[in-house]
Amino acid sequence: MNSGELFGQVILLIVIVILAIFVLVILFRSIRIIPQARAGVVERLGKYHKTLLPGLNILVPFVDRLRPLIDMREQVVSFPPQPVITEDNLVVSIDTVVYFQVTDARAATYEIANYLGAVEQLTTTTLRNVVGGLNLEQALTSRDNINGQLRVVLDEATGKWGIRVGRVELKAIDPPLSIQDSMEKQMRAERDKRAAILTAEGTKQAAILQAEGARQAAILEAEGAAKAQVLRAEGEAKAITTVFGAIHEGDPDSKLLAYQYLQMLPKIAEGESNKLWIIPSELTEAVKSISNGFLGNKGATPPAE
Repeated sequence: MNSGELFGQVILLIVIVILAIFVLVILFRSIRIIPQARAGVVERLGKYHKTLLPGLNILVPFVDRLRPLIDMREQVVSFPPQPVITEDNLVVSIDTVVYFQVTDARAATYEIANYLGAVEQLTTTTLRNVVGGLNLEQALTSRDNINGQLRVVLDEATGKWGIRVGRVELKAIDPPLSIQDSMEKQMRAERDKRAAILTAEGTKQAAILQAEGARQAAILEAEGAAKAQVLRAEGEAKAITTVFGAIHEGDPDSKLLAYQYLQMLPKIAEGESNKLWIIPSELTEAVKSISNGFLGNKGATPPAE
């Protein structure tokens, strides 16, 4: 093999290698694999051609150009605190969190230069418009209302950009330190007031319950005393009835009755308030009856003829 043939073989080998590299470059630029939840915008000769979906895609080398892939998943972006002036001229610092999703890769690429920065600026301006019509107390207690208004405005404005705003949340609303101190003092005063009211209500309820208990006790005591008197009267009535029946059954004579009468006289005079005691006229008759009973009528005056 002479030198000319060797040179020809070397040239042929170099051409084959160049062709192989060119084919590989063409294949590499022609085949594009798009991951799941991603989208790619293809430009043909500088003009929008199509949107690549996840999977294997074929492009025309050196004619089609693939722009950076766009994430089609829902994204969460937390924006730094923004100073907002309320209706009562107080400056509050508000942190916002926006949940959005790209629904149209073409619109997100060509309708807006930087959709993330646009969403941030639109959120800031809308937040200032909404909170600017509220005072501090309303801004602190109306988070759901503010979130709803922000979401509606942002979703309407970003719709032509191929973006859907799912949720907007106010992460924090920080009033000035002086206002925070005043609010803490106010809340402390409100808690002390509620504690005093609860203490007074408890004292009132305790007094009412104590009075009710005393009333119920008095009623029960009176009812017990009345029942005791009734039972006592019934017992005395039964005792009198029993004594009266026993007297009638025993059929006592006048001597026995006179003796019982004399036994009762000292008991009548036992009272401490009895300073003057008058002897009844029946006493002589009772003594006479008793003496006749003991003497057997021996000392009795004989009847006149």
